[in-house]
Amino acid sequence: MINEDALREYLRQEFGGVSRIQIKKLGSGVHGAGFLIEIETDEGLKSFVIKGLVPKDFSHDYPSDRAGVFLLDLDEFKNLPKHVKAIDVLAEMEDGKIKSIGGGREYYLLMEKAEGRDYFKDLDGFRDKERLGPADIEKIISMTSYLSEIHAIKKDSKTLYWRKLRDNIGHGECIMGVLDTYPDGVLSYDEMAGIERKTVDWRARLKPKFKRLSEIHGDFHPGNILFREVNSNESEVGSSKIRNPKSPNSELRTEIDFTLLDRSRGPWGEPADDITALTINYIFFSIRFNGCLKGAYYEGLKLFFEDYVKRSGDSDIYSVVQPFFAFRGVVVANPIFYPELTMPQRNMIFRFVDKVLDEEVFDPEKINDYLG
Repeated sequence: MINEDALREYLRQEFGGVSRIQIKKLGSGVHGAGFLIEIETDEGLKSFVIKGLVPKDFSHDYPSDRAGVFLLDLDEFKNLPKHVKAIDVLAEMEDGKIKSIGGGREYYLLMEKAEGRDYFKDLDGFRDKERLGPADIEKIISMTSYLSEIHAIKKDSKTLYWRKLRDNIGHGECIMGVLDTYPDGVLSYDEMAGIERKTVDWRARLKPKFKRLSEIHGDFHPGNILFREVNSNESEVGSSKIRNPKSPNSELRTEIDFTLLDRSRGPWGEPADDITALTINYIFFSIRFNGCLKGAYYEGLKLFFEDYVKRSGDSDIYSVVQPFFAFRGVVVANPIFYPELTMPQRNMIFRFVDKVLDEEVFDPEKINDYLG
């Protein structure tokens, strides 16, 4: 329900000489509700309608979804002949106040600066390793421990789980949107459609699993994970910190901590989204440097899955990763993102995507078979 007191205050500030404000609900429908606003001013009676959207279904689940709808309305209502004009977009703040957010030509996000070394640099260094080192193992365990903790936070919402399955296929930043950015000649349109059809089939298969809906990061890839060393004289709660094994008994210990960047596409989803965002990179880097999955890359991927399953108890993860690996596969095979890949290397990733989508249960031991 709209905060009428805050709305009245906004209207008094927006229109001078207001003597009377009347707010009346017009009605409600599946998408939202509308209110008639009548304002007596020095210039006479002014009438407006204010509209809100129901925060459920139709991809209106998050406040940012609803803001996006109204900002587009504000931009475009005026451009269609005979269409009613939009006046402003209003935001209700945490303290209940209402303010304008309309009229912007562009929008920007201001955030804290994070220090650290992204995990891409670790993966690049794996090329010279046959085995993982102690620090490599501890970093992987810190990530799997962290993910198992946030994924343990569940939400009962069939709508949001189904949205994640839908977004993984059709969102502009996911499978269909990424494929639409491919230069011609890399994949044929029929080959793209083949990937899309298989992921739609997977959506039907996964819809009954809506109880898996969990808190997620949404873009847990190496560039969004910044590791750094910190000193601490006492252990901290939270698995993003790990003790340096070289000095387990010292009073002032060195630990490895990480900070995350760019949480994406909503806070709730399928844990496989986070798992595949990270693990596709062990495959991708090993293809680049080895032509197959082996060495430290193989050990890293295997450890990641095994430790995550041990900590989370989620052995079902092997039966849900397939369409999410498809999304991450078409990302890393995209020349827009990784122009240095050769076409044979891209084709290995496309074979991986195609074969994984045909597997009922993903098997890390069979990745080289999937790569062809």
